[in-house]
Amino acid sequence: MADKPWETKIAKSSPEETLIRGYDLLELVQNKNFTQTIFLVLKGELPTKEEENMLNAILVACIDHGIAPPSVVATRTVLSGGNPLNTAVGAGVLTLGDAHGGAIEKCAKLLQDIINEEFDLKEFIENAVKNKVRLPGYGHKIYKDADPRTTALLKIAKENGFYGKHVEAALAVEKTLEETKGKKLIMNVDGAIAAIISEMGFDYRLGKGFFIISRIVGLTAHAHEEMDEKPFRRLDSSLYQYIGKEKRDI
Repeated sequence: MADKPWETKIAKSSPEETLIRGYDLLELVQNKNFTQTIFLVLKGELPTKEEENMLNAILVACIDHGIAPPSVVATRTVLSGGNPLNTAVGAGVLTLGDAHGGAIEKCAKLLQDIINEEFDLKEFIENAVKNKVRLPGYGHKIYKDADPRTTALLKIAKENGFYGKHVEAALAVEKTLEETKGKKLIMNVDGAIAAIISEMGFDYRLGKGFFIISRIVGLTAHAHEEMDEKPFRRLDSSLYQYIGKEKRDI
């Protein structure tokens, strides 16, 4: 018995036509922009104007955040080792995990569970603080009072009708966390995006995807810029320190 063929609802390609979620690719090329088509591919339907505005803002917010994040350091380091652009950008994408971009997914799952009343919020946060568990989507190394990207995204969410129960849950987590911990841990851009994509009805498992789609543009730019640098980047001696044993005899 032959194996069951792979099935997909996303795209169909033949000599006669290419369909993306049922729409002719050439018609999309001529009539829709990239943000609209990203929404179509991920959600299955073309977005409303409000959905387009919101997704576009999310993608812009994540496009780059300087040379220091792990994904950029990895991209530029791998490029400097003599590798092609795709390898360097791929290395940068591989650094995106729970501590860098990946918090969107876990925070979206948390917020959707809160809405579904799968646990008591106050008890959950008290246990998290007691056990020193880091809550995804909260806190930032640079921003202490507020993440300006969060502020901007929540404003756009309110303007476009995506400031609902998931956003309110995200703000409740921030408030309860501060009350429990006695210290403010701001909702960062990952937390804001997690709340908004939940409002938009996206599966939380797409969380990392939104960050990857956006940040890969910045990584490509960094890889291209690194091409003009001398190869074989290495840390300056002032940036590292040997703390092992002194020289000793065998």
